[in-house]
Amino acid sequence: MTNSVLGLDKSGVDKVVEKLNTLLSSYQVYYQNLRGYHWNIVGKDFFELHLKFEEYYNNAQVKIDEIAERILTLEQTPLHSFNKYLDNAAVQIHENVTDGAEAVSQIQKQLEQLINLQREALKLAEENDDIATSDLLTQYISEQEKTVWMLKSFLS
Repeated sequence: MTNSVLGLDKSGVDKVVEKLNTLLSSYQVYYQNLRGYHWNIVGKDFFELHLKFEEYYNNAQVKIDEIAERILTLEQTPLHSFNKYLDNAAVQIHENVTDGAEAVSQIQKQLEQLINLQREALKLAEENDDIATSDLLTQYISEQEKTVWMLKSFLS
């Protein structure tokens, strides 16, 4: 039995994967929240927000797949049940949101939570020389910081 995965220390990989599974779980809840906002939004901003929320959940779906595939690349198993997602997610479930401003505010807060989780995972990845995970998370953070700015602008 080897102590490395792709040339990385196995104990470091275990720590990174644990954080990636938390991130994966959080993205799954975020994704489902976005679907609910998309389906249930009403009001004067309906057309604009309905399309924007679809864009966001499609983007989240891609990230979910990339995170799970990174975990698999690191020779571990991504969480893949709703029970595990709910047990491990940092993002909370939001149901029956119909108001556009409330939905946008919730998305902003959830993205900020995801950014913080990604920073934690990024730090672990960097400490363990996991450049590929670091690169993936850096891209997410950069994109989402801009999205948070845009959401705040929408709300002001």
